Amino acid sequence: MKQEVLDEMMPYFREYYGNASAVYEIGNKSKYAIDVARDRAAALLHTKAERIFFTSGGSESDNWAIIKTAEMLKDKGHHLITTAIEHPAVINTMKALEDEGFEVTFLPVDEKGFVNPEQVEEAIRDDTILISVMFANNEIGTIEPIEEIGRIAHEHGILFHTDAVQAFGQLPIDPDQMNIDLLSASAHKIYGPKGVGLLYLSPKASRIRSLIHGGGQERNKRAGTENVPGIVGFGKACELAASTINERMQQESSLRDYFIKKVLDEIPFTYVNGASGDDRLPGNANIGFKFVEAESELIMLDQKGIAASSGSACTAGSIDPSHVLLAIGRDETEARESLRFTLSDATTKEELDKTVDVLKETVEMLRSTNLFYQDYLEKNG
Repeated sequence: MKQEVLDEMMPYFREYYGNASAVYEIGNKSKYAIDVARDRAAALLHTKAERIFFTSGGSESDNWAIIKTAEMLKDKGHHLITTAIEHPAVINTMKALEDEGFEVTFLPVDEKGFVNPEQVEEAIRDDTILISVMFANNEIGTIEPIEEIGRIAHEHGILFHTDAVQAFGQLPIDPDQMNIDLLSASAHKIYGPKGVGLLYLSPKASRIRSLIHGGGQERNKRAGTENVPGIVGFGKACELAASTINERMQQESSLRDYFIKKVLDEIPFTYVNGASGDDRLPGNANIGFKFVEAESELIMLDQKGIAASSGSACTAGSIDPSHVLLAIGRDETEARESLRFTLSDATTKEELDKTVDVLKETVEMLRSTNLFYQDYLEKNG
C-alpha cells in the first residue's frame, strides 16, 4: 500500500468514525469522504461518479455483475458467453449459474491467450444475454481486444462485462469508448487497501438489483455499512494512479522486457507464456523453466526474499495446474514449471538482476536432481 493512501485512511479509523448513512456531523464527514473517493474512481475511468458502486473487492463485483444481470434478463434468454482463461471469480460464478439452468459458452483462446472476436460473434445466440471477457489476464498478462468485443456485443443488443481487476489503474480505460456496460475493479491492485472494490454500471446496466440485501447504502444498490477507511484509501489510490499512469506504463514495460530478456538469455530451456509488447500488462512476466518444478522453485525463491507465484493468487495451494496455461496449449508438465513475476514502478534493475542471479542458482540446483534433465543431457550432449 502506498504511504499516501494509508495517511489518508488513518483519520477514518478513529477521528471520523461516524456512519456515512447517519445524519450527525461526523457521519456527514464520512459521507463526504465517500463522495470524494467516488469522484476519484470515476475520474480514473473517465466517467460519471453516479456510475460507480463500491464493493468488498473484485470477486464480489464479478458475482454481482454476472448473477444479477442473468436474473434481470432471464425472461429474454439463458445463455452467457465467457472465456476459458477467466479469473475463478468469473468462471465459478458462471458454473453456479449453470447449476441454476443457465447455459454458458466458454470460448477458447490462442497460444498467446487472445480471444478471437470472430469466435465471440459466432457464439452469440438469440437467447444470449451477457458476454463477459476479462480486460487483461492475471496470470499471463495478455490484454484482450475489449473494445472490439464490446462493439460486437452492442451490435447484437447484449450487455458486456469485463473483469478489469488487473488493468484498472494500470492501463487507460474508458468504458463509454470501449463499449463496456459493467466493469469490476479492486483497490489493492493499484496499491490501495485490500477488501475494497467497485462495480461500474453503464446506464443500460443500471437496472440490475442488489446482490447483498439489507439497508439502502450505495443508492440502494449494495447493502451494508460502508467501509469508510477502505473506500477513502481506494479513492486516494485512484487519484495517484491517474496522475502517474502513463509514466508507470512506460517504466514497468521497460523493466518487464529487460527482465524477460535477461532470463531467456542467461538461463537455458526457458520460454515466455502470454503476449508481448503493448499486448501484455506492463508489470507481468510469466516464464517457464523446463525441467524445474515451479512449487520447489517458489520455496527456494521465498527463502531468498523473492516473491513469485505459479498461478492465480486466488488458487494458491491448489494441486491442479493453471487452467490458463492449459488453455493456451501448455501441457500439464509445462503448466507446473511456469512462474509469474509481477513488477511495479518501485522495482529496480538491481532487484531484477539479483532475481535473475538467484534464479540461475536455484534452477541449476533443481535441475541437477531432475532425472529427466539428466537423461536429456545424456541424449543431447
